[in-house]
Amino acid sequence: MPRKPAHDPLAPRKAPLQRRSAATVDAIVEAAARILETEGLDGYTTNAVAERAGVSIGSLYQYFPNRDALTARLIERETAVLLQQAREAAQGGTCAAVLERLIGAAVEHQMRRPALARMIDFEERRLPVDEQNQRVAGILQQAIVDALQLDDAPRVADRELAAQDVLALAHGIIDAAGERGETDARGLLRRVRIAVAGYLVGIAVDS
Repeated sequence: MPRKPAHDPLAPRKAPLQRRSAATVDAIVEAAARILETEGLDGYTTNAVAERAGVSIGSLYQYFPNRDALTARLIERETAVLLQQAREAAQGGTCAAVLERLIGAAVEHQMRRPALARMIDFEERRLPVDEQNQRVAGILQQAIVDALQLDDAPRVADRELAAQDVLALAHGIIDAAGERGETDARGLLRRVRIAVAGYLVGIAVDS
């Protein structure tokens, strides 16, 4: 877990350097996730997290100075899963395959633990994590730009703009589904796929 500047209110106190301490941090972060899923923000306190993780409150504060710092670490953990899937998707070989896998990764990110995803979406809007969100968006956008350069990709006048629009389309539909509490991953995947394909066909230029 990389260190953040000391003035950053979301910075962890220290990084776990040994296997045992790393396991403690993992347990704390997973306990935070489970409380957010089952009790929401009302039950989400550092004391409750420590109890669920089976550690003392002092142990929790060794790594996280406050609840927001713990939440930021949880967001980082969940985002890392999405980014790994995006990197794998980028190896699809064709534009169609890459886009399909990217959309699938984004839908899975929302639907794997939907209650947690909704809580994280809410917290991301509250916490100062814009830099991290922009970094993630940049990685996903570049994956789409690269896909639009493959042989089977529709010809578009501006790949960067098209990638931004595709990302915004998918993000908007998936986030709205999360806010509604949807659980039909297959139906959501189909709607996002149709929206993205329709957009790309609509802006394609003649050869």
